[in-house]
Amino acid sequence: MKPEPLNVGIIGCGNISRVYLDVAQGFPEFRIVACADLRPEAARKRAQEFHIHAANSVDELLADPRIDLILNLTTPDAHADVALAALQAGKSIYNEKPLALSLSQAEEILKLARTKGLRVGCAPDTFLGAGLQTCRRIIDEGEIGVPVAATAFMMSRGHEHWHPNPAFYYKPGGGPLFDMGPYYLTALVALLGPVRRVTGMARISRPERVITSQAKAGARIKVEVPTHVVGVLEMVSGVLVTIITSFDVQASVLPHLEIYGTTATLWGPDPNRFGGPVRVKSAQDETWRECSLMDGFTEQSRGLGVADMVEAMRTGQPHRANGDMAYHVLEVMHAVHGSSEQGRHIKLSSTCERPAPFAG
Repeated sequence: MKPEPLNVGIIGCGNISRVYLDVAQGFPEFRIVACADLRPEAARKRAQEFHIHAANSVDELLADPRIDLILNLTTPDAHADVALAALQAGKSIYNEKPLALSLSQAEEILKLARTKGLRVGCAPDTFLGAGLQTCRRIIDEGEIGVPVAATAFMMSRGHEHWHPNPAFYYKPGGGPLFDMGPYYLTALVALLGPVRRVTGMARISRPERVITSQAKAGARIKVEVPTHVVGVLEMVSGVLVTIITSFDVQASVLPHLEIYGTTATLWGPDPNRFGGPVRVKSAQDETWRECSLMDGFTEQSRGLGVADMVEAMRTGQPHRANGDMAYHVLEVMHAVHGSSEQGRHIKLSSTCERPAPFAG
């Protein structure tokens, strides 16, 4: 007999909430039963669209005894406050990325969860998709030999060209590293293990951005965070990684992800996606070999990390998109920015387990 789905409540009814609500209908492990937002009209809109309950306030949702887990889809500056309130209310949490803005906030979240015996999960969960899990299998089976180095590139001209409300991407907690870096860094940690130390360089290329998306076209944004960030990571395994995240690139042909082994190179997919393609090329290959993706999730599957977390809660096993890995990724991002400011290597104080492979 299959267990009943775990009841989940959403806090934060912005753009990404629609994706989670839509995709969640395909996961039998949990069901989203209610939502809340600081703007009650936003919660009512989502509730009507997906036939769930709209709480009148965040406090009302947190007090709802039906709800076991909070899916925190607020903007980054609210992640910590909402997560801590949920944990205090006795509910496990799954945050959108990053886990929090500051390391002290993230540490407080993890400490409170341990004290209360609750779970902390955190996006991204794209590394559980068939694309990156195929990469994991290729590495684990030695198809590229011993990994030596890797590169990761997120090249963009900025979110003001498409997002209806892009200002927060240029405030603390935003920027290309904190916005998109978690996808790339989480993928790298899942594939290659944790980071030992980092070096970084970063700049604000333009002090102001002009919104061209239709809702607020012509409005100006003051840029408060670096918009072009370059990092070099030394993994605990010895693999050396070069990562660039940028909101300043008009066009690029650089790959999203490549891992260089002693016998072959692995060409990985966009870490912001669940599918492929995945390719391998050795010195003996004339062309890149397209790899068949293992069975699993290839389409938009946000919420997969929640489903894995719920299953782990039932079995007592570790969940993969977990708070310790999210904290480690957060520390890496702070260290890259800090290295740029201080002009030195920064050694990481945290570590995490490489998540177990995910069969889908």
